[in-house]
Amino acid sequence: MDLSIQVEHLSKLYKQQKAIDDLNFNINSGEIVGFLGPNGAGKTTTMKILTGYIPPSSGKAFVNGLDVEENAIEVRKLIGYLPEHNPLYTDMYVKEYLEFVASIYKLSNKKQRVDDMIELTGLTLERHKKIGQLSKGYRQRVGLAQAIIHNPKVLILDEPTSGLDPNQIAEIRNLITNIGKEKTVLLSTHIMQEVEAMCTRVMIINKGV
Repeated sequence: MDLSIQVEHLSKLYKQQKAIDDLNFNINSGEIVGFLGPNGAGKTTTMKILTGYIPPSSGKAFVNGLDVEENAIEVRKLIGYLPEHNPLYTDMYVKEYLEFVASIYKLSNKKQRVDDMIELTGLTLERHKKIGQLSKGYRQRVGLAQAIIHNPKVLILDEPTSGLDPNQIAEIRNLITNIGKEKTVLLSTHIMQEVEAMCTRVMIINKGV
């Protein structure tokens, strides 16, 4: 199996507090791995380091063999990221926003990719609505669409079903499971059923350990 994510002795200090403390784990290509732990356990910090959003205090992280710190731009091309607080431009229309994201990635087949993502994430009827008009479930779909538009090898999803109603949760879970058939997925949650429903494996973190 190819290793998709490697984490070696990863720690992050905020002043005197250790958010994560000497983490070590590997994730193989094609796995959907649940990152389970209570709020404040260190899940988001770990994900921010893996995506190059913040640097670690010590230790190393690799995505597809590339050092996250030394190859930040290359690693970002390989990763699709949905943060916990889905940062969308609410004044933009769904299709317009996805075209904007596709332009950032300099995709050659921009129009086709946007159309494909809209269909894949079930946004066809919402494509001409402003993001600000959408329900939280549909906003999460837009967030997932932007995370996969550049066809990344690795998806990092921070609490992707947080705050959704039961129907929306089922829809987003199905979507992630389908997307995960051909990608490596690391998703964080504090809900056990979430992991059972979607993941091939689980890692548990508590107080940064």
